[in-house]
Amino acid sequence: MLDVLEADGKATAEGICAQDGEAAFWKLDVTSEAEVARVLGDIAARFGRLDILVNNAGIEGTNEPTHQVTLEQWQQVMAVNVTGTFLCTKHAIAHMERAGGGAIVNVSSMYGIAAGPDVPPYHASKAAVRMMAKTDAMLYAAKGIRANSVHPGYIRTPMLEHVAQVSGQGEALYDYLGSQTPAGKVGQPRDIAAGILYLVSDAGRYVTGAELVIDGGYTAR
Repeated sequence: MLDVLEADGKATAEGICAQDGEAAFWKLDVTSEAEVARVLGDIAARFGRLDILVNNAGIEGTNEPTHQVTLEQWQQVMAVNVTGTFLCTKHAIAHMERAGGGAIVNVSSMYGIAAGPDVPPYHASKAAVRMMAKTDAMLYAAKGIRANSVHPGYIRTPMLEHVAQVSGQGEALYDYLGSQTPAGKVGQPRDIAAGILYLVSDAGRYVTGAELVIDGGYTAR
């Protein structure tokens, strides 16, 4: 388990272990290649191999129209969402080759497929990681390494909770977003986790280069 939020990461790992699971936490800034290489090496050494990589690190960034986004704001989102995904994938490949194969999941967004009139850097970054998964699927299929992308819709995550708080809408935001979704509600993190589990498990052994959209039907409109 990797994150820049050390206290939260450690608490989550401890919670998993308390329920008889096995987990460990490493603090990681995915924009640092040296850190990524070191931490993935530590993980492979700790568990004897590296089979799965879920590229889930991401930030939303500024919500301004394109002509008002500064270069710094653009680069900040790209550094975490796109370069971070690239670096983690780059340094995971050799470990997966030694393990005889592996599975990579890039967490994109429904806005990596469909357009939206807001947060331009975020949407561009999510489209990028979608195509990165397809490219890597083709590059490494012969080595037994699969790569896919997951595309969440409106999910009640800390990112969306922050938007609800900053906008002052609170619970009304979830009601509105749910009304825009055929399923009639906002999704939960476990809905996305279930999709990722399928893609990295043996159940998805013949799935690579695919897009798993988990959005309550939003993009089916």
